[in-house]
Parts: sequence; C-alpha cells; structure tokens
Amino acid sequence: DYRTWSEDERWELIDGVAYDMSPAPSTAHQALSTELAYAIRAFLGRSGCRVFAAPFDVLLPAAPDQPEDEVATVVQPDLAVVCDPSRLRGFGCFGAPDWIIEILSPYTSRRDMIAKLALYQRHGVREYWVVDPGNRFIHVYLRGADGRYPEPALLVGKAVARSTVCEGLEIGLEGLFAAIPA
Repeated sequence: DYRTWSEDERWELIDGVAYDMSPAPSTAHQALSTELAYAIRAFLGRSGCRVFAAPFDVLLPAAPDQPEDEVATVVQPDLAVVCDPSRLRGFGCFGAPDWIIEILSPYTSRRDMIAKLALYQRHGVREYWVVDPGNRFIHVYLRGADGRYPEPALLVGKAVARSTVCEGLEIGLEGLFAAIPA
C-alpha cells in the first residue's frame, strides 16, 4: 500500500507501523547529508559499492524470499551504501544495505536511536552511523561477529570517522561539521 501514497509526502513503515517523515529536513541536515554523500561517492570509485541519498526506499523483508509487496518494513535512510548490486531494484534496495547513515533531527532522533538501531541490527546492516548536527558528534555502530552492535564509538571534536565497509575512507568531524551553515 505504501507505493500508492502521495509522492508529496514521505513515509516509513517499521514493522507495519507508518511514520510520517515531515517536516522537511533542516539546512544543517541537508548540508551534512550532501557532504557525506560526496565524500563517500568520491571514495567508492571502482569498488562496486554505491551510495544513495533519501528519498530512497529500503525494503527490509522478514525473510529473503518474502515477496516485495508483502514487506512490512520500508525505510528511507538519509544515506545508504549498497555493495551487492543484486539488492538494487527500480524502486530502491531490497534487503539490508551494507552501511546506513542517519542524521538526527528533533523529529526523528528517538526513532533513529532506538527503533532503527534495533531494526538495522536485526536485518544485518554491517555499519550504522548516527550523526548529530546539534551536538556535533557521530555514533558509529559496527556489527560484531555475533550479529549485534556493541556499544558505539562516540566521535567528537577533531576525531576522524573511519568506515569498515569502505576501508580506508576517513571523514574528519571538524571539516564535516564546518559544512553546517551559520
């Protein structure tokens, strides 16, 4: 049913529950999203991985063989890095991306830090970054051998965020957060 909803509105479904994605993201949110997308895209080169910015549907099926029209979880992460081209469809991604980045806003922070964290862990997202523009920090969650996210690395100040999905990619927080308009 979510495919029949108005294109003027953005919604996510988490375990069958609909969440309105309005209001539109802030300028700080969009500046960070753009900076991160450019940094990742420039790094990926010939790796075979691709970065996608919202709005980009990610369907997270309950089982790998679940028909697309029966999936009860459809999210639109701010950025998704997909390294397995077989997951890409005309509408977005079917199955967990390798790396997801969410940028907090006052309207989504609880969902991003609690519901989506559990959701991404359950569906096998290898790396999950939560970027907080207001407090200028990044939580980095890396999936452990047991399939769970241990305590995240909290990066602040002059720290450098390093991706395990895109080995060698480094993003300095000082430069990243300098992208936020005054």
